[in-house]
Amino acid sequence: MFDAKTYEKRMEWFNRDRFGMFIHWGLYAIPARGEWVRSKERISLSDYQKYFGAFNPSRFDPAEWAKLAKEAGMKYAVLTAKHHDGFCLFDSKYTDYKSTNTPMGRDIVREYIDAFRAEGIRTGLYYSLLDWRHPDYPHFTDNIHPMRGNPEHKDEDRSFGNYLEYMHNQVKELCTDYGKIDLMWFDFSYDHLTGEAWRASDLMRMVRRLQPDIIIDDRLEYGSALYAPERKTVYSGDYASPEQVIPPNGLRDENGRPAAWEACVTMNNNWGYNSTDNYWKPADMLIRKLVECVSKGGNMLLNVGPDANGAIPEASVQILRDISRWMSKNGESIYGCGPSGMDKPEFGRITKRGNTLYYHVTENTVGPLPLIGIDIQNIKSISFLDSGAEILTASEWYTKQAEGVVMADLGPDPVLPDRADTVVKVELI
Repeated sequence: MFDAKTYEKRMEWFNRDRFGMFIHWGLYAIPARGEWVRSKERISLSDYQKYFGAFNPSRFDPAEWAKLAKEAGMKYAVLTAKHHDGFCLFDSKYTDYKSTNTPMGRDIVREYIDAFRAEGIRTGLYYSLLDWRHPDYPHFTDNIHPMRGNPEHKDEDRSFGNYLEYMHNQVKELCTDYGKIDLMWFDFSYDHLTGEAWRASDLMRMVRRLQPDIIIDDRLEYGSALYAPERKTVYSGDYASPEQVIPPNGLRDENGRPAAWEACVTMNNNWGYNSTDNYWKPADMLIRKLVECVSKGGNMLLNVGPDANGAIPEASVQILRDISRWMSKNGESIYGCGPSGMDKPEFGRITKRGNTLYYHVTENTVGPLPLIGIDIQNIKSISFLDSGAEILTASEWYTKQAEGVVMADLGPDPVLPDRADTVVKVELI
């Protein structure tokens, strides 16, 4: 039975913090062709094994990852504890295919959690429902398994029930061995493998029992976060998880009420490290996309893919530092904010918290800035958020043509103070 009060309580931090770091890292960083390399290239388990033997990152420093995330204004993080290839970044007793058995010999999940907690960042874990290494996961008949359609890997002698027991046991380990976990990011349902095919009700009950305050995505069954309360199941997600797209109008449940959601986004075109993927999204663009998410009631989970040595690529580091410069001055317009309830202005977007509106100006206007949607009698103050400098309303004769519209005088310079996003703070009475 869905309990609205319990749900709203556990979602408080998620709906306030808005910005997180996604970390995709594993054996696939060594071939450096993305996290799906084994499936795309149909690499056999024996050929993939060489990466297991070579996994010994010399520059792995989770404290540096956490410091970078904190400087960028990220309030929570999610690490791939196990991706589709089945390699575990934690010391699971149910497999030998784990980081503690590689030349590295370390429990990456534990070190990640300790480092990010030390910086005051909430910790989440990604766990793939898929497993391309487990002998009982479908090979031949699965549409994305590396050995799909290979007659040497028929499925007759495989027991999916054995795999589910293994998967549930590993999730239990993650929920019991590492203290409080703030978020669990399951990935993903497809074809007939959705909902109870994963024994989803049992899985969710176990996770909720072990981690009562945990937040869980909707990928045990896509779309379940958007069910009306009366239709929610035991395994319905707490929030929707659109990938590589920002919903045009935000997201609402079946009754038309705003729903929690988080857009997960890459900096280039891959989640895992890809040495030839240099299609980087500029920091200015990502700042604007974060603002777009918040203005529509959502979060952004921005990905980094450390390389084979455990270092976050320099291009990603630079982007995060550029985001940091903006967030250090303008984070107030992100944290705890949401939709304004007003139409999107031509010059940018609006976020809102309580009686304060944040006009995000990303396109120059000719002359004063029109603050459409508010009455001058209701304004307490107008200022630049980054400096606190007061902004006066314009009173030139030509502004009278915009009758009834408050016109904010941003000064004589036609160039915006911050070309990424200049934030005008309007406090209402």
